[in-house]
Amino acid sequence: MRNDHVTLRSTAVFDLLAPQTPAVPVQVELRYDTRDPYAVVAAFRTGRAGWVEWVFARDLLADGLIAHAGEGDVSIRPAVDDPEVVAIELSSPSGHAVFEASAQELADFLDRTYDVVVPGNENLWVNVDDALTRLLPHDLS
Repeated sequence: MRNDHVTLRSTAVFDLLAPQTPAVPVQVELRYDTRDPYAVVAAFRTGRAGWVEWVFARDLLADGLIAHAGEGDVSIRPAVDDPEVVAIELSSPSGHAVFEASAQELADFLDRTYDVVVPGNENLWVNVDDALTRLLPHDLS
């Protein structure tokens, strides 16, 4: 399986929410890569050439479609007043942002990832030797 590398991509528009201002649409690319089967990447378009990437657990996305999930930098939950919307909250030392996204679009993307790597089988896609090589310094002397 490790040699059958697959990258899924999906584009979406999330609404950036801010107090007392209209929502701002933001282009987002969702990615899933079998080389990191536990993670999902959300790349947010920040300007003509800029992107900001957030990496979080695929399970966090799945759990957040059903109920509030996440206690760290990424929190995902169904919107209080609309079951077709999911709220995604991102926090970092440089700022805080809340987005709303289509629950159906996120669920469809998640389903596509499950077609590639069945939940619970992620470990079959991880090459421990390659991971250790990337983590350990090449010059141990």
